[in-house]
Amino acid sequence: MLRFDSVMSILQGEYDSRVSIRGTGEGIVLVPGMDGTGELFYRQLPLLEKSYRIATYALRDDAANLETLAADLKRVIEEVAPDKRSAIVMGESFGGAIALTAALTYPQHVSALVILNSFPYFAPQCRLRLALAGLKILPWGAMSLVRYATAFRMHSPHTHRRELKRFIELTAQATREGYINRLGLLRSYDVRARLNEVGCPTLFLAADQDHLVPSLAQARYMADRVPSALVRVLSGHGHICLIAPKIDLCQILAEWRAGTDKSASDERYPENPCVPNTRV
Repeated sequence: MLRFDSVMSILQGEYDSRVSIRGTGEGIVLVPGMDGTGELFYRQLPLLEKSYRIATYALRDDAANLETLAADLKRVIEEVAPDKRSAIVMGESFGGAIALTAALTYPQHVSALVILNSFPYFAPQCRLRLALAGLKILPWGAMSLVRYATAFRMHSPHTHRRELKRFIELTAQATREGYINRLGLLRSYDVRARLNEVGCPTLFLAADQDHLVPSLAQARYMADRVPSALVRVLSGHGHICLIAPKIDLCQILAEWRAGTDKSASDERYPENPCVPNTRV
């Protein structure tokens, strides 16, 4: 059973963010993806808590815009780091959009960014329209079957069956309302022109077998424009990779921040020759 240093709720109207905090050290907030539950970081928590004070939380299902979700994230940062009021922010997929929005809106609250399999703009937009239409007509009880059927495309190939089973169980907590709301928010999300304003150190993590998002191309695009950015390629991994073996966020963070990544490649970006591409 997980042991938490603190379990609290931030209630705003009917929104319960279910903030959970564990570990000691520098603050880090893990921002969930499209499911919005905050439960899918479970495999990384025991690894991170050795070095960090970690906050996980749930997203609201009725946000008017991404700025609303960024404001929610700001409040979680203040919970996990009440003295410094600044923390590392790690966002996965849709959570990366929230993290980037927060870094641009509340730069003093974000000490460093880690963006996993995300994007500054979702293209093509027709995929969003199709996904929204499908979710509105699909019986919600069938979503577990959809997740089973698409597991081979969404997950890292070597993810254990028991982890896939747990993933299905945890994502069953997600709501249709939340999914539709978040997909709708991506229709107006576009920070491409503002990437040069991101002032904190930033690590872009990109799975090279991501069949949902062109993560590697997106990571390189963003790293070419964010002043203090690195890209690390997660070789052999799919879009959902934090529950796969051999992914250790704590180790990745340590190597990045110490500048001691032993697996650095010689690839350089033409637009920004100071940004290397590294692999695990």
